[in-house]
Amino acid sequence: MVTVKIPTVVSSGYDSEKTQGGRNNASIGQPKFIRSDMADVPVQQAAGSTLPLVITRKKGGGDSDDGNYNPFEHRKVEHPTSDLETFVHLLKGSLGSGILAMPMAFSHAGLWFGLVATFAVGTLCTYCVHVLVKCAHILCRRRKIPMMGFADVAEQAFLDGPPALNRWSRFIRFMVNTFLVLDLLGCCCIYLVFVATNVEQVVSVYLETVLSVRVWIMIVTVPLIFMCLVRNLKFLTPFSMIANILMFVGIVITFIYMFTDLPAPSERPGLVAVSEWPLFFGTVIFALEGIGVVMSLENDMRNPTHFIGCPSVLNFGMGLVIALYTLVGFFGFLKYGPDTEASITLNLPVEDKLAQSVKLMIAIAIFFTFTLQFYVPVSILWKGLEHKIRPERQNISEYGLRVALVVLCGGIAVALPNLGPFISLIGAVCLSTLGMIVPATIELAVYHEDPGYGRFNWRLWKNSGLILFGVVGFVAGTYVSIIEFHAEFSGGH
Repeated sequence: MVTVKIPTVVSSGYDSEKTQGGRNNASIGQPKFIRSDMADVPVQQAAGSTLPLVITRKKGGGDSDDGNYNPFEHRKVEHPTSDLETFVHLLKGSLGSGILAMPMAFSHAGLWFGLVATFAVGTLCTYCVHVLVKCAHILCRRRKIPMMGFADVAEQAFLDGPPALNRWSRFIRFMVNTFLVLDLLGCCCIYLVFVATNVEQVVSVYLETVLSVRVWIMIVTVPLIFMCLVRNLKFLTPFSMIANILMFVGIVITFIYMFTDLPAPSERPGLVAVSEWPLFFGTVIFALEGIGVVMSLENDMRNPTHFIGCPSVLNFGMGLVIALYTLVGFFGFLKYGPDTEASITLNLPVEDKLAQSVKLMIAIAIFFTFTLQFYVPVSILWKGLEHKIRPERQNISEYGLRVALVVLCGGIAVALPNLGPFISLIGAVCLSTLGMIVPATIELAVYHEDPGYGRFNWRLWKNSGLILFGVVGFVAGTYVSIIEFHAEFSGGH
């Protein structure tokens, strides 16, 4: 009898050694799971958050011949987190600068449609996270691996799925990492535009010579080049603390302005033209989607089974996030109506000293967050390039990569300084792919044979619907964002 060997994901590194192990043959030894120094997923940042998480390092789990393998018992985490700590980290990873764009999102949906649609999209995003984590648990038990990152789950799902998908396993890992890098570098570009726009609005009150936003982006980029040369995350922690405090104070004061002299809801449109909905979809996905952070949070938990289910840490955390984002979007659009800006801070009175301090506080917070946001994509890229460079040239090459990426972000921000469509574009392109299309595809691969797609193939229809929804959001959001950029360049705005 010929034994079929199914490949197993061994390492999250790009140059990791591939080992073979048969799931159904006890005579074949199971590979040891090896984690690299840096996970493939953005542990620090998601959805435009300015509140970074700390990257932890883990030791690999051991082998087991037990048929009832429990991956959670084999995890060796240096500092496991409690349910409450995980809940707080989930809020940190999901709450941030994206909340400032929610009123603009409602302006592209309408007051009442935006209220319903935000809850619907948020629920859908949360469900897709459930799907991803549940599939990770199945694969960990099936392949006897203690823990997996986002890219690990995608690759192993394709290896365990239909034979036609096996050859695409490395591609799906590459695609997940690529979209994570594009998402995070896109957020860095958005941060540059955000900082420059707020600083320009404040400084223009006191200077006779007004500098354009593009000039301010170039000015802000220069110090960031030097700050991003710092390779040790420990040295960036003080900037994180300062950013957290400034962001919290700035948002609280913004809320005070927002809830003052609110007009009647009847003065705002409850529903807008369908052609504007893609901008709403892209912005909400950008603000709410935290799928890049969930696998790292789940891997760090003392009780990983508490992360999903009902009730669960994920449900409570995302429920609170969705409620807060909906609250800000609803009342922000109610307050400013058609004059709503891409960031609600830009709607604060220009001449008001307190409002100016808010804009500068949040701009400084976002400025410091850039270095933390930048840490993850440069680590992913460098991990793929490091082994191709001679040891004596690695230091200078890594510094060159960091400088080139910061300059690239600055160049893109200078070319596309319109904050609104930029946010929608990143949400539509990257996060609809990572947050909906990829998890649905993973579940189809994992459930292909065991336990199957269920009665009437309901899992097949459900995931096909999620993929279709993600593709429509991807295409429509990208198209409308490009149209917005074209209108700006042609003088239409």
